[in-house]
Amino acid sequence: MIRTVEAIIDEHGTVRLMEEVRLSERHRALVTILEAAPALRAEEISLLSEDALATDWNRPEEDAAWSHLQPAP
Repeated sequence: MIRTVEAIIDEHGTVRLMEEVRLSERHRALVTILEAAPALRAEEISLLSEDALATDWNRPEEDAAWSHLQPAP
């Protein structure tokens, strides 16, 4: 079983889970330390890159390269 649970780790290393976790037995766990606050959410990043990607993707060469994925008329 792999499950991700959000947690807060204080300056003393104490881990506080943000939701209740019940397990029938002991399990190993990995802890990844993240930045204090995320810089940008994925949705914001995709919106910021939209113009740059559109410039590259909206070309006849791109349409031709991906035409095999379009349904037949």
